[in-house]
Amino acid sequence: MRALVADHSAVGRLQLSETPDPVPGADEVLIRVAAFSLNYGELPKADGLTPDGTVPGWDTAGVIERAAASGRGPKVGDRVVAFKQSGGGWAELRAVHIDEVAVLPDEVTFGQAATLPTAAVTALRALRRGGLAAGKRVAVTGASGGVGTFAVQLAHLAGAEVYALVGSRARGEGLAGLGADHVVTGAEEIDQPIDLVLDNVGGPLLTGLLGRLAEHAVVVSVGATSGEPTEFAAYQLLGGEISLHGFRHGGSAGADLAELSRLVAEGHLRTAVDWEGDWSEAGEAALALLDRRIRGKAVLTIG
Repeated sequence: MRALVADHSAVGRLQLSETPDPVPGADEVLIRVAAFSLNYGELPKADGLTPDGTVPGWDTAGVIERAAASGRGPKVGDRVVAFKQSGGGWAELRAVHIDEVAVLPDEVTFGQAATLPTAAVTALRALRRGGLAAGKRVAVTGASGGVGTFAVQLAHLAGAEVYALVGSRARGEGLAGLGADHVVTGAEEIDQPIDLVLDNVGGPLLTGLLGRLAEHAVVVSVGATSGEPTEFAAYQLLGGEISLHGFRHGGSAGADLAELSRLVAEGHLRTAVDWEGDWSEAGEAALALLDRRIRGKAVLTIG
């Protein structure tokens, strides 16, 4: 089969190549991939941690080509979305455990579905971890990114008052339409105590937000794209009994993918796709994502 593999000499460090077909386990389905999305964390980078020849890819959508040998899970011909943190998704075929797969409603396209497994599931689970509820004030940093755009919408759907923090006014365009009550570029623009922070950025931005939290507020960190340390004063967290949580997307995403797909089908959740093209353009898409030139998600289709 053809697949996108890490190649540190290629544009975007990605190159189409021939690789062996995957061999599914007893509780795995074989998916004929139609579309996949790119996430910053899975892209081959200059650090060389992704060896040449590796097939990256967490998020895919496509059609079941072979059902699980155990007889469990979706059937041949079902349209599905899938997650697998070990990678292998940027290929024509992919073997995935049935617990990581959800059957898609007819109303949801493959391109829409491919945006959900990492970004939307992370946003959903991180907000749950933070105790999202109606009436809370929620701040989302990196709000124009993949996780951020979903977090803004999910917090709004839950009845929260949403503060979307972005790097510039231009990057904040469209977030009000997704449910942000306030679009701001810094913590100093927030004049009310925040109950829950979903943080993608870290660094000085998070430092500023720590000074604007309500008592018993919760901060859930899902990333640190600033690459800078977060500093806070001694005892700053104690008076308000502030909780800090580090969060990483775990497995068994099937049930959450089914819920998110339903929200998309019903028109309650929008998939903010800023880049869509054929997978032959993967190198260009990867560079755009690494350079922070993409708002929302980048989706590639297999022609």
